[in-house]
Amino acid sequence: MFCFQCQQTAHNSGCEGRAGVCGKKSDTANYQDELTGALIGLSRAVRKKLALNPDASFEHADELILKGLFTTITNVNFFNDTIIELIHEVNVEKDRIYPDIMNYDVRHIWEDQEDIRSLKSLILFGLRGMAAYAYHAYALDYVDRNVLDFFYEGLEAIASEKSSDELLALVLKTGEINFRCMELLDHANSGTYGNPVPTEVPLTIEKGPFIVVSGHDLHDMELLLKQTEGKGINIYTHSEMLPAHGYPELKKYSHLKGNFGTAWQSQQSEFHNIPAPILFTTNCLMPVRQSYCDRVFTTSIVSYPDLVHIGEDKDFTPVIEKALECKGYPEDHPMTGINGGSTVTTGFAHNAVLSNAGHIVELIKAGKIRHIFLVGGCDGAAPGRSYYTDFAKAAPMDTLILTLACGKYRLNDLDLGSIDGIPRILDMGQCNDAYSAIKVALALAEVFDCTVNDLPLTLVLSWYEQKAVCILLTLLSLGVKNILLGPTLPAFVSENVWKILVENYNIQKISTVEEDMKKILG
Repeated sequence: MFCFQCQQTAHNSGCEGRAGVCGKKSDTANYQDELTGALIGLSRAVRKKLALNPDASFEHADELILKGLFTTITNVNFFNDTIIELIHEVNVEKDRIYPDIMNYDVRHIWEDQEDIRSLKSLILFGLRGMAAYAYHAYALDYVDRNVLDFFYEGLEAIASEKSSDELLALVLKTGEINFRCMELLDHANSGTYGNPVPTEVPLTIEKGPFIVVSGHDLHDMELLLKQTEGKGINIYTHSEMLPAHGYPELKKYSHLKGNFGTAWQSQQSEFHNIPAPILFTTNCLMPVRQSYCDRVFTTSIVSYPDLVHIGEDKDFTPVIEKALECKGYPEDHPMTGINGGSTVTTGFAHNAVLSNAGHIVELIKAGKIRHIFLVGGCDGAAPGRSYYTDFAKAAPMDTLILTLACGKYRLNDLDLGSIDGIPRILDMGQCNDAYSAIKVALALAEVFDCTVNDLPLTLVLSWYEQKAVCILLTLLSLGVKNILLGPTLPAFVSENVWKILVENYNIQKISTVEEDMKKILG
């Protein structure tokens, strides 16, 4: 196997041998490469068919592209059987659309010239991340033909002979299309569940039966809430599902009680002997330990050997029965964030923040808000990620901190006070809610009649997997500069490609909190 798509990759160069650092075994990694090659073959078939018939439709191919790319994201699928089945399904659809199209050997990308490999990897990993967002929107019946068409274009392109300039243009186009994709998902979520509202979420688990729901899929959360209503079972979010508490149509369920634990990478210790089932709706699933393996259920794209999978019928009866069997904690079970806090607040999406935009602008003009930091992104287990907690603690009292994605768990339980009624920590939601942060930045730039780069705003981002990659590409496609990125640079970005990013966007690796804070604030 060879894999270097996530931040924890071995020696920051690439996982090889029997298994990756994420726990993915070599045969699974190879099947995922084979699946990617099959998806490229399907893309070639669709593009050839479109050349002959521009009005042709490809509903099943669209779904397979999203499912297939999502399946290859880090910490989603560890089960060979489901990947092999998906490869077969992709090949059947490819041959139905346009027979005799060859699949692609993804090893050609890994063995390519370094800069070409780097640019193709940025496109591929960006497409994988974007597929997750498009899949969530698709589940709520929101689709965009331009977004879907670009998956075919991008996949075909990475298997083609293209110059560095051509590939760099496609890298930026990937970011551009992902912005539209995040907008689509924002409309899907808010159109279905209402605009998020600021909500304080307890971290204490009440006594009695409960279910923990992890991942990102709000549709799965809604279905589970409906099926557990009136059954005496409480529901708790985990990791990236936390923002569900802010949506009015989910908040209305009184048995949606609070949040269990912290970020995804702590699940193996936090789930140890848990007296309740855990439902994984998307990533990030880690290799499951014996002390709780009989209580883990998967659904949607997530799959793991020997675990019960809830299929497309979305009948969560096995999860409900397990919750009643486990009975939960006999007494209320207090938990805390990593900084000792007992509650966290979420729901500050663009609608909530922009409703206070006038007040924020007044505070900026009055000098009461000196700077705004976006401190967020993916979390992980690397010790260097304590930087983000330390950064939030070091931020002066006249600064605001926007946060999103699971990186927020490094700081979202801190009590940093408020500025004239505006909380200093504003959780904007899941990783895809980077769209909210961008909307807020664009609105402020319009008010101040300047560019986003001229605002008193700095992005301090952590990355882990492929959704973070496509968000970074989106920011670059919008011309956002001066981003601080950590805790390490992506292994798949070559020295020359990194030089281009530095020269054109002044993107920088984080250093120390003291040095970076001084560089930003002077």
